[in-house]
Amino acid sequence: MPDPLGQAISDFYFKNSPGRLWIHNKYGEKEEMPVDIYFRTYQDMPLLEQLALNYCQGSVLDIGAGAGSHALYLQGLGNPVTALEISPLSCDVMTQRGVKNVVNADIMSWSDQQFDTILMLMNGIGLSKNLQGLKSLLQHLSKLVLPGGQLLFDSSDVAYLFDSDIPQGRYYGEIDYRYTYRKLNTEWFSWLYVDYPTLSRVAVQTGWKIERLMEDDHYQFLVRLTRNN
Repeated sequence: MPDPLGQAISDFYFKNSPGRLWIHNKYGEKEEMPVDIYFRTYQDMPLLEQLALNYCQGSVLDIGAGAGSHALYLQGLGNPVTALEISPLSCDVMTQRGVKNVVNADIMSWSDQQFDTILMLMNGIGLSKNLQGLKSLLQHLSKLVLPGGQLLFDSSDVAYLFDSDIPQGRYYGEIDYRYTYRKLNTEWFSWLYVDYPTLSRVAVQTGWKIERLMEDDHYQFLVRLTRNN
């Protein structure tokens, strides 16, 4: 399967003539994704990510770990961290950077361990694709959280993208994208951005308590979920 993002991360890290990574969408012009954001230090991360990392405690599962920057920071603090990533190339980069426990897997088919904290940053919750997928993902993650544990992630209310012309027939936060890098292209795929009231409803339906930890000026927010039982 083509892996444009993983190839871009690998080329950037190994200085293999890195190219430009593009994200195509169906609501506007394509956008360049700067690959260096996957290699940010804690000091260079936005406040939302810093806050999420500050809330992490105990053993941590970092889902969609990318190049491993969040995992490396937490590992440096002494947290046992498992960095889970579906891209083999990204996993190789994380190993080279010093992440101790890297797992190449799809989270929906992985359930080997339980953790005190599950972390999904840079809108990692979007991998659920749609609202039904979000429900399935939250149900799955509930099995991976230890008693007293937590799930931390961010999302955004993207209604502003459409002005007053909200698409009909599907939830407006289900956005179609495609990555391109050099001659590599993914198929079109759906990524979920969920507004807080809708997220709260799905969280409660799947047995979670939800707390909004912060919201910025760009409709992005950070939440913490804990189990009701």
